[in-house]
Amino acid sequence: MALFRRPAPRLSITDIEITNIDMTNTDMTDISVNDLNTPAATLDKSAKTKEKNTVTPQSSGTGSIAKAPLDKPPASETTSKNSTPIYVRINKVLDLIGFTWFIPLIKLCGGESPKAQFRDLLTAIGAPVVFFMLFLMFWSWGAAQIETSLGVIPGPSQVYKEAQGLMDGHKVERQKEVAFQARQEKRNIAKLEKNPDAVIKTRAYTGKATYIDQIFTSLFTVFAGFIIATLVAVPLGIICGMSPIFNTAINPIIQIFKPVSPLAWLPIVTMIVSALYVTTDDSWFDKSFLTSAVTVTLCSLWPTLINTSVGVSSIDKDLVNVGKVLKLSKMTQVRKIILPSSLPLIFTGLRLSLGVGWMVLIAAEMLAQNPGLGKFVWDEFQNGSSHSLGRIMVAVFTIGLIGFALDRIMMTLQKLFSFGDTNI
Repeated sequence: MALFRRPAPRLSITDIEITNIDMTNTDMTDISVNDLNTPAATLDKSAKTKEKNTVTPQSSGTGSIAKAPLDKPPASETTSKNSTPIYVRINKVLDLIGFTWFIPLIKLCGGESPKAQFRDLLTAIGAPVVFFMLFLMFWSWGAAQIETSLGVIPGPSQVYKEAQGLMDGHKVERQKEVAFQARQEKRNIAKLEKNPDAVIKTRAYTGKATYIDQIFTSLFTVFAGFIIATLVAVPLGIICGMSPIFNTAINPIIQIFKPVSPLAWLPIVTMIVSALYVTTDDSWFDKSFLTSAVTVTLCSLWPTLINTSVGVSSIDKDLVNVGKVLKLSKMTQVRKIILPSSLPLIFTGLRLSLGVGWMVLIAAEMLAQNPGLGKFVWDEFQNGSSHSLGRIMVAVFTIGLIGFALDRIMMTLQKLFSFGDTNI
């Protein structure tokens, strides 16, 4: 009867016999359950079709393995970097070094929308140029209205003539140095001809330092003080950022000494340098140089110290915890985690410190008599000639332009070491 009919036996995959299927170049993942009921000829045909569309690499063994073709990236992605227009790369360089005023001009040369670029050009370059011309006109008019014991305040044209005179004086002094070296060499040769065993002495040229020489002296002094300040401030800032107790302990000292003027530090530094450093003929540095450099150090280390401390203390705690889980040493954590993460703020502090150091240096050189721009300004003030005011104005513009250039350099380094796309 139907009620007692035996149920049909269930078939498993192992009970099904698959025949006439060539599995040599067929991927098992391509066979579905429905393919088990497909005739062998149909499967054979589909397998051959897939074989034509696959790449079969040569193998050192007897068989070969079929692989699906690899997806190639679009040609636009692989050639986008190489096909970047040259003016775009120039604009990246200008943005990196902070000279963004010229970006609209470069875009205009590159063929981008002339109307928009002319508008940006007028904003970026036209407005500053117009304001600077108004400043020169007001300076020229105002200078003629004021008369001092040294004469009328020099206008732009008089200052330009004084700048040319300083450059001419530098060239004349260099010619004198070349002539001195030639006479000395000629005298030494004649001395050796008379007596081959004679002792030859080579003396350095001791002529007057020119304006260009004084500029390089000031740059050397400010970088010496800046490097010393960096070597002191960065390690202290890292310790302050890693240790709240140490930060709390040293914070009153920072707040007390940070606003002290260089004019207050200078007498103390002068007495300490005079007591500890004795100059001889073989001394590397003059006392005036050391006094100025140490004064720059004491006034410029605070911005770097504070910014480094803030940068270290604001690091993501997950990064620090990862270092602890990996059982990294303190020095390894500093090198691999702390310094890379806090570099942007550290360079912000360095940028501020260099600006402060350059500003402090001029006052320090005036009183310490280090032969730099500060001493040049003081000597011209004491000289009291008709050219003094014009030369002091030249020094003022020189100090400002060098300060601007130093700030651009530090800003470029800050961008290079900050996170972001700086590829050119």
